[in-house]
Amino acid sequence: MKSTPPNSPALSNIHIGTAGWTLPKDHAPAFPPPGDANLTHLQRYAHRFHCVEINSSFHRPHMRKTWERWAATTPPNFRFSVKLPRTITHDAKLKNCGALLQTFLDEATGLGTKLGPLLIQLPPSLAFDEPLAHDFLSTFRELHPTSGSASDSTENQAALEPRHASWFTPAADRLLRSFAIARVAADPPKGSPAAATPGGAQHLHYYRLHGAPRTYYSPYTDANLTRVAQTLRSAPPATSLWVIFDNTALGHAIANALHLSRLFNV
Repeated sequence: MKSTPPNSPALSNIHIGTAGWTLPKDHAPAFPPPGDANLTHLQRYAHRFHCVEINSSFHRPHMRKTWERWAATTPPNFRFSVKLPRTITHDAKLKNCGALLQTFLDEATGLGTKLGPLLIQLPPSLAFDEPLAHDFLSTFRELHPTSGSASDSTENQAALEPRHASWFTPAADRLLRSFAIARVAADPPKGSPAAATPGGAQHLHYYRLHGAPRTYYSPYTDANLTRVAQTLRSAPPATSLWVIFDNTALGHAIANALHLSRLFNV
């Protein structure tokens, strides 16, 4: 299969980044030095990448002024995707989450126009329960509405990452589409081989690359990334493309994101 040339035209609809903005020392030359105008780690990261996925929000809340500071100190075209708190997805398991969702949104919307997709990662044990999922997504969209249709919405995007086999069914896919929720394409796929490809609403393709064969640790080879690039280029032109490298344990996420960005000249 023909490789994507390194200098091929950039895609205006692509966002490539990592989970968090930790910068390994061996990749420091790609970013401004730490002492450059007192730049923060985030500012150094944003010098090279145009998006980041915030996972810390899964573990603990951040004050609204923190979100506002992150937005104020990054370039105009920078975007943040944000993971929903575990109190909603893992503790409450999507039940009666209105108050928790409202609190989270009151904080995270401090990002303003720099807020990108919200990420809803479910525990592997959480099976698809259509009435429960419908109630949760109804509440979610009441609090975080979209003005577009479920098929082409570009406002208040969201992606759900299920990891139980029961979510990879036509019924679950229809429900996600009806609420304009994309289904994450994950590597390695969990729950079903179908987890490797985007599902749900198709206006957003959100890839989470966790590292394989060892999750969070393994790097992707140049050949792996060339195949990822070819897959991305085959998406419909209007699709918003997000690629987040989560193989952060040994610092490979930054190297892989830099390489994929070069393939798209971004």
